[in-house]
Amino acid sequence: MDDDVVEQGRSTENTSNQATVNDDVSANTTDKCSSSAPQAKRLKLFNKVMEKSLQRLVADASFHRFAHSFHPFYKQNPQVTKTIHQEFVASLQKNIQDDINRVIEEGELQCKLDELDTLCDLAKEKTQTAWRPSGVPEQDISSFLTPYYKKQELYMKRELEKLRKENAVLAGKVREGRIAIANTEQRIAAAVDDWKASVEDLGTCISSLCPEETFEGL
Repeated sequence: MDDDVVEQGRSTENTSNQATVNDDVSANTTDKCSSSAPQAKRLKLFNKVMEKSLQRLVADASFHRFAHSFHPFYKQNPQVTKTIHQEFVASLQKNIQDDINRVIEEGELQCKLDELDTLCDLAKEKTQTAWRPSGVPEQDISSFLTPYYKKQELYMKRELEKLRKENAVLAGKVREGRIAIANTEQRIAAAVDDWKASVEDLGTCISSLCPEETFEGL
């Protein structure tokens, strides 16, 4: 009985120390997010919930349960069992508190909670009634999906019109390329015809200047 009382006292002391650590971490996180702003109520509530949860966890890990689970060892070495339990509880508290602190710091919980407060304040200023389900799933799904599909339809129409314009530009370039190729082919054919005509004229000129009989007389 005395051991349980001492253990409860130590658990209460450890819990008080953990609460102090919670407050220190909350203050540090608040300073990182806004040095001039007071600590938000949401973070205080979060720390209080974590503190209560840690207290319940420590209470569930009481020495009575620990000794009952390791009863043969407890009967042989009660003092050692008590020391092991104290170290176990201290290590458990420290590890859990470290995880909580890491979540608060790495996740920038204070900043996120401040953003949530800002969203809540903005929501209070809105006079428009927020959306509520009608109770008919088909209507709710339709009212949610119809605007989305309309936006998608407009987007697809814009993209289709853009593709049509791009295709028209490309088709014009293809036509211009074909015309250029046809003109090039015509110029080549004309050059070939001129070359052939020049060759024929040259042959005629040579024949007239040097008849075949002249070559035979030689």
